[in-house]
Amino acid sequence: MRILLATDAWEPQVNGVVRTLSRTVAECREMGHIVEVVSPDQFKTLPLPTYPEIRLAMGAYEPMQERFKAFEPEAIHIATEGPVGLAARRLCIEWKLPFTTSYHTRFPEYVAARFPAPVSAGYAYMRWFHKPSGRVMVATPTMREELTKRGFRNLSPWSRGVDTEMFHPDRAAQFPDLLAGVARPIFLNVGRVAPEKNIEAFLALDLPGTKVIVGDGPAREALKERYPAAMFVGAHQGEMLAAYFATADVLVFPSLTDTFGLVILEAMAAGTPVAAYPAPGPIDIIPGSGAGVVDEDLRTACLGALEIDRAAARRYAEGFSWRASAEEFVLNLQPYPEAEKTRFWRRLRRLTRLRRRSAVQKPPQIETRA
Repeated sequence: MRILLATDAWEPQVNGVVRTLSRTVAECREMGHIVEVVSPDQFKTLPLPTYPEIRLAMGAYEPMQERFKAFEPEAIHIATEGPVGLAARRLCIEWKLPFTTSYHTRFPEYVAARFPAPVSAGYAYMRWFHKPSGRVMVATPTMREELTKRGFRNLSPWSRGVDTEMFHPDRAAQFPDLLAGVARPIFLNVGRVAPEKNIEAFLALDLPGTKVIVGDGPAREALKERYPAAMFVGAHQGEMLAAYFATADVLVFPSLTDTFGLVILEAMAAGTPVAAYPAPGPIDIIPGSGAGVVDEDLRTACLGALEIDRAAARRYAEGFSWRASAEEFVLNLQPYPEAEKTRFWRRLRRLTRLRRRSAVQKPPQIETRA
């Protein structure tokens, strides 16, 4: 199948949404599908206010038309609600193309954490954006239930996976000096250092040992100054990131705004148990897993997670695969029926040729003066 993915979140951004999409694209291609990605790096961009690492595409609508016509997709998925997603959505509605969307981020809460904007306004925008979608893919049952209560329809499950080869307990042995000499236990947090991630709720806890923050973001310097005992080691990827997971004693996930929390599975795959609030994402992954603790008192969850068997955390993560996630993604897509698809793109090509011919044959306008 020819799948077009329109997304505002793509490399070189480093976050769970990008990891999910890039891995899904790779798995789909391995399954034999042809995937075209339309992302911000293909347009002129401006930095997102308060978050310059994220670039916003400018003038995406007209180039998007050409991408659609050149690729002739059989299925269209719009992953994000930014400028790239808006351009693809507009085009699908104007051309009457079926499409699907996915809900990766609690966008209204993110905005409210940064600006004096009501959460209700954010959800009004999100309902408007996703309403024409044939299916809205959502990662967890809790998030689907919450969105249903907020008036969303056509919700379908799309779970996540984890690379159990990259994130493995043995990674700690590859970097034996990584956190050598640091007081144990090591409580780790991985992700964007930003207000919506609620990292200060973790940093303010009275815990033994050492708190380590892996990641970067707009709140890093302020939090580093406010909590000098914590270690801020910057953003890392690949084997080094996997080594931090494997070296830590507990991953602490204080976020209340994520819809899944991919780092939860990555930590578990590395044999590190997880402590979190009972929020969407953790509440769907952790209870009953034997791989972590959720509690309204995050300190209680952190200390309880120290008692978890690391081998049990690893075993639980092994049950999540990216191939299964990609297969679920493809199942959720709504491709054209073969005959209708062929008719549409044939008609569009004919209209394009007629417009070009008309432009060539149109006589030049002669300016007359009185």
